[in-house]
Amino acid sequence: MDYQNLTYELDGEHVIITLNRPERRNCLSAEVLKELEHAMRSTSEDVSGIVLASTGPVFSSGHDLAEMRGMSEEGLRDLFSVCTNTMLAMAEIPQVVVAQVQGLATAAGAQLVASADLIVAAEDAGFATPGGKGGLFCHTPMVAVARPIGRKRAMELALTGDVIDAKTALEWGLVNRVVPAAELEDATRDLLSRATRGSRYSKGIGKQTLYKQMDMDVAGAYEHSVDVMARSAAVGDGAEWPNAFLDKRPPEWSHTH
Repeated sequence: MDYQNLTYELDGEHVIITLNRPERRNCLSAEVLKELEHAMRSTSEDVSGIVLASTGPVFSSGHDLAEMRGMSEEGLRDLFSVCTNTMLAMAEIPQVVVAQVQGLATAAGAQLVASADLIVAAEDAGFATPGGKGGLFCHTPMVAVARPIGRKRAMELALTGDVIDAKTALEWGLVNRVVPAAELEDATRDLLSRATRGSRYSKGIGKQTLYKQMDMDVAGAYEHSVDVMARSAAVGDGAEWPNAFLDKRPPEWSHTH
């Protein structure tokens, strides 16, 4: 697909998807969101990880307000559904997705960041859900943003609309790493490399199972995880792991089962 709003670069076993509308603060129009979802869902299973980046001083300012202006409720519902599908894609695809964040990520832009599996932020990055200080509360962005930071911090972020800096985002559990801007790309690639080593198949199953069980009660989480782990350990790369260890040899991954 010939993307108009982002670039798609294959780098070995990794893909770099870069929002490329700096003149529009990388706002998330329906077209941008559809391109993002397509880029992620169409990535080959031979790829182990995806970097989600952007160009310019703003990572993403969120929804395209010019597009939203004058839209009917039905049109807005469709737009937010498109956005939801894009956010869910990051959890549903087998690849590890690492967001590489510079500058501000606000509203749906913060939602996009929070929907990634891992997040590396530059020291100059900032995060906000500014609807709380205006007339349209950030209902859907808070679905992704609230979960890693907890109720009280989520409520503060949502109600005040204030920007939190990268250091605060790290303390609150919104991001995984904060590094100097000059080290952002290298730090992102380093984390992605470590997060994608081993069996790609195992990683995909593991990521999806982790997200699912975290939304269950403890008993249900164990029941589901025991089932997945037993099936995974019986064959393929799951069985190869202990065999290689006991045979004192490097594992040979199939990456397919």
